[in-house]
This record gives sequence, structure tokens and C-alpha cells, in this order.
Amino acid sequence: MNRTYRYYDLIMAGFVAVLLISNIASAAKIIDWGVSLPLLNLPLAFDGGTLLFPISYIFGDVLTEVYGYARGRRVIWAGFATAILMSLTLWVVGRMPGEAHWEAGAGQAAYNAILGGISGGGIVVASLVAFFAGEFSNSYVLARMKVQTRGRWLWARTIGSTLVGEGVDSALFVLIACAFGVFPWAVAFSIIVANYIFKVGIEVLFTPITYRIVALLKRVEHEDYYDADTNFNPFKVTV
Repeated sequence: MNRTYRYYDLIMAGFVAVLLISNIASAAKIIDWGVSLPLLNLPLAFDGGTLLFPISYIFGDVLTEVYGYARGRRVIWAGFATAILMSLTLWVVGRMPGEAHWEAGAGQAAYNAILGGISGGGIVVASLVAFFAGEFSNSYVLARMKVQTRGRWLWARTIGSTLVGEGVDSALFVLIACAFGVFPWAVAFSIIVANYIFKVGIEVLFTPITYRIVALLKRVEHEDYYDADTNFNPFKVTV
């Protein structure tokens, strides 16, 4: 468990970057393509972070599949800590006095409307709770499926774990954000459904790429970890 790897730190950096960028995009804008989902007659509307956030689950799949649940758990906690740091920083900056030219241009109202959502409670709580529950659900399901399938059917593990993780993540994020007034309740169901379909669709679409990345990492890292005797406690930070 004390081995060093060539690409583990780069995957961690990419995972954290995707998390932070998608949090900002989620608070910045709700996107509506002006079309409805087939059969459901729901508008295809979703928060901006949905465009990028599904990639974090691909990172999570790669981490757990190659390096194991414990090392993936360490990366999830790194992302959790940096998201809290970002929120605290934006909260402190938002309460400092603005320069006169900035106030005349962008102004405190614009800051509060966009970045205030990240530092003001609603988006922070929704994002952190959903991220924690969704990522660990995804990692746990994939790790258990890998042992049960004896390493076969990677596509079933990546898609199956995403179905669970993204479902937990999408529902918790939107419901908590609506409870804090970040999103209106009128669009809650459509955002949950659109988010879920879009995120799972991204996972399915990227499955061939995930296969290649996993195969490459297993070869160059000389690692293909099986979580047969792993402690799956999500609150255990150490590997």
C-alpha cells in the first residue's frame, strides 16, 4: 500500500480541477436548449456544471479500477477539502470592501448573484453532500462488482456504478439546492432527470476511452487492485 505511481497524482489533480470548475459553473448558469426529453415532455434544462462534472466519475472509475477503493477514497477527500477551501475563500472575498471602479462595473450584486451561491451556503451544502454520497457510492459499487465479476465486464462496472452514483448525486444536489433557494422548485424534477440522463450518457459515450485509459494505466503502473479485504468506511482517510 506504500507504493508510488507515475500518474496517480496527475489523476488526482484532474479530479480536483473538474470538481472545482463544475461547482462554479453550476452556480453561474442554468442551461436550457429549448427542447424536451422524449416521452417525459420535460425541458432539457440543467446547471452549467453538468457539462463537466460527469468526467469526475470517469476519474473515480479509473482510480478505483486501477488503484483500488482506498486510494480513490483519498482522492475524494482531497477534492472535498479543496471544495471547502474554495467556498471559504469566496466567502471571505465577498465580505471585503470592493474597489470603486470594480463596484461601478461588475459590483457586489453581480458577485453575490453568481459566486455568492458557492460561498453562501446553498450550493456549498448541496455540492458537498451530493459529491460525498455520490462519489463514494460510485466507488463502492465498482469495487464490489470488480471482485464479484473477477475483473470481467469493465463496461458493466463503470456504467453500473455510475447509474447508482450519479442518481444519488443528482437527486441530492438539486433537492438540497432547491431547499436553500438556489434553484426554483418548479424546475427541480426536470433538472434531476436531465442531469441524470446527461451524466449517465456521458459515461456510456466515454466507455471506449475509459477502457483505453484503464488498460494503459494497468500496464505502466503494474497495478490492477482488487478490494477483496478492503475497509470501505468512507471516513477513513488513510490508505
